Amino acid sequence: PVATLCAGRTDAGVHGLMQVVHFDTELQREPFSWVRGTNRFLPPDIAVQWAQAVPDAFHARASALARRYAYLLLESPVRPSVDAGRVGWSFRPLDGDAMRQAAGRLIGEHDFTSFRASACQALSPVKQLTRIDVTRRGAYWRFDFEASAFLHHMIRNIMGCLVAIGQGLQPPEWIDAVLAARSRDAAAPTFAPDGLYFLGPRYDAHWGLPD
Repeated sequence: PVATLCAGRTDAGVHGLMQVVHFDTELQREPFSWVRGTNRFLPPDIAVQWAQAVPDAFHARASALARRYAYLLLESPVRPSVDAGRVGWSFRPLDGDAMRQAAGRLIGEHDFTSFRASACQALSPVKQLTRIDVTRRGAYWRFDFEASAFLHHMIRNIMGCLVAIGQGLQPPEWIDAVLAARSRDAAAPTFAPDGLYFLGPRYDAHWGLPD
């Protein structure tokens, strides 16, 4: 058996575009052999993209400076079809400016208890959220998140609030009251996992890892 350690974990139904995994071994193989050999035994929806040796001091999770996620959302009166399971959905029109105003109020170091699942095992609800970008292309919205770390369901709970604000059910400043309440009951319901993508951790450049 080989023990592995991952950069982060995701909920069922969430997609991973750059998970980083490290393990210890005394075997000597070329990087392409690790990639091809491992992929030989993986299911069709998982594929190792690259492999390289790292110093003993490297740790996939502890060495990460930040984590990045994106949420893709379809705005349409009709549910998703071809991209079902890969995007979230809003059947009501969304106000981008209102969602951006609300997102900006979450930037910085805060106690995110209101956006934390009851089963969350994090030692502290205080996280440093450095970025939420809200963009649109056609009928699709993209929300980019970056933080030091995320709580269990944190992004999906933030998405529930942003969508409620975008649909006009709440004003942008409502997010302040949700944050200050430090209670999960104050926030909107947890949004679907379908559109959430783990974009990977961010490491210091001296490790020499692909970004």
